[in-house]
Formats: sequence, C-alpha cells, structure tokens
Amino acid sequence: MLQTKVFGRDRVKFIESLVVGDIAELKPDQGTLSLFTNEKGGIIDDLIVTNTSDQHLYVVSNAGCMEKDFALMENKVKEMKAAGFDVHLEVSDNALLALQGPAMARVLQPGVADDLAKLPFMSSGMMAVFGVEGCRVTRCGYTGEDGVEISVPAKQAVELAELLLRDSSVWLAGLAARDSLRLEAGLCLYGNDIDENTTPVEASLVWTLGKRRRVAMDFPGASIILAQIKEKPKKKRVGLTSTGPPIRQHVPILSPEGKAIGEVTSGCPSPCLQKNIAMGYVDSEFSKLNTALTVEVRKKNYPALVTKMPFTPTHYYTIK
Repeated sequence: MLQTKVFGRDRVKFIESLVVGDIAELKPDQGTLSLFTNEKGGIIDDLIVTNTSDQHLYVVSNAGCMEKDFALMENKVKEMKAAGFDVHLEVSDNALLALQGPAMARVLQPGVADDLAKLPFMSSGMMAVFGVEGCRVTRCGYTGEDGVEISVPAKQAVELAELLLRDSSVWLAGLAARDSLRLEAGLCLYGNDIDENTTPVEASLVWTLGKRRRVAMDFPGASIILAQIKEKPKKKRVGLTSTGPPIRQHVPILSPEGKAIGEVTSGCPSPCLQKNIAMGYVDSEFSKLNTALTVEVRKKNYPALVTKMPFTPTHYYTIK
C-alpha cells in the first residue's frame, strides 16, 4: 500500500481538493474511507485518510494505483505551494500488516500497552507492538471483520509477522482469502468494482460524500456526481446470489427476457454462506432488491437474484 503523510497548515484544504470526504470534521486519530475523483466524477482510487494527533494526515491508498495517486498528490502540492499555501508530502517506506478476525484483540492486546477496548473502528494510534517501536495501529481492514492494520518499519515487518504467528490461532492468509471476505462484506475492489469510469453514485458509495462537501460542491466532479444523485444514474452496483457454477468477473448479466443489462465485476463461492455471491453493474431499472435476473456462464444461463449487501454481517468494533 502507498502510505503518505501530509504536513503543513493547509493539509486539510489540500486533501479536500482531491477527495469527496469531510476531512475537516475528523477528530484526532480518527480516519475515514474516501475517494479520489476526477473532473468527470470517476473514481481515481479509494483510500483511508486519518487525521493524526501528530499534526499530519496519514493517507493509505492502493499499491496498484501508487504511481498515479502520488502524481496526483504531488502535482496538487506544487500547485498549492505556488499559490502560497503551506503543505508538503512525505512517503513512508513502512510495510503494512493486517491482523483480521474475531480473535484479533486477544492476540494483539498482550503486545501493546494501549487498551484496545478504547480503540474503535477507524481510529488509530502510535504504539510499540510486541517490542517493535514506531508502529501505527489502525482498527480497520478490508474484510468486514474486526481487525487492525499495522504500519511497521519495513526492516522489522518480518520480525513482527513472526511474533504474531507464534499464536496458534494466527495464520498467514493471501489475497484470495481477503477477496472472499471483502466480497461477503460487500466491499469494492479497485480495478474490478470501481474505476475512473464509475462514479460514487453508480457504485453505491454516496455515503462517502461529506454533507458539507455536497453543499460546497468543491471536490473534483462534484457537479456530475450531485446531478446523478438527483436524477439517478443509468447503471448501479448491485449484489447478486446465483445457482449453478460460480459467477466471475465479466460474466454477462441478463434481464428475464434475455437482454444484456450489465456485467459481473467480482464473484466467488461464499465460504460462509455456501452459495455463489457476486457484485456487478446493471441498468438502474433492474437494481431493485429481489429482482430476478439471469447470468450467463459458459454460454448457459442460470438464475440470479439482486441481493442486499453485505451478504454476511460485518463485525466492526465500536464503543457503545
């Protein structure tokens, strides 16, 4: 992942010139999922912005978008500096380890001095983790489960991973496991479910738009995005369940009459539900829950149903 620190008096103004979220409202060490958008309302990338108590913003964006994300931020910094604003970037070379699942707090608590019960979802703090200094622990992760992402000095990443693996309940997991979990949680994968040709409205990500930002209309593509909210977009991201063989990316979605109305963007058999799940885009008129559709797999048609997401309940930790 690309981990960037944004410093300077105008750091919030800087990031809000690129993303749709209300970053100014974040409390110290609180973060939010947001979106880089372009002037056409398309999604350049999804990212997490944290307002740290150390007088900088901590930005985590996708490794696959590293070059374009950094170029976007760097160009905006140059533009703002030329206009007299105070902002500068620092790219972190830290590694990022994700410890996810219901046993996370039990596993991690012995290795940190901070009380994890006081660290709710989307908040973070600097702490030593099992003796490894200089880690930022953020209670988040793209799985729908309780968990943390640990930003750790790269030279000690393997050491920390091995320390965590000493607990018998901790296992190494690859992207395939993460992918099924995030799909069960109804979470988008950049490059599959969202890209520069899809808008937050089409992607059912309107909740990422800050209320103040909607009124100000001061983020890239605001006029197009807000017009879509009023008029409804032509296509919409939906969840699907199906019978038959698993449905994968690029599988055609058909109306009951057999007309092509969309395409699957992510799909797999759900380990938790023991059924096929997917998400994709369909013409908006077919996006209502429980709409019966058809998917075409290897030139054969199988029943599919528009299904509410997340497919399985999420387990984010909040303080009640």
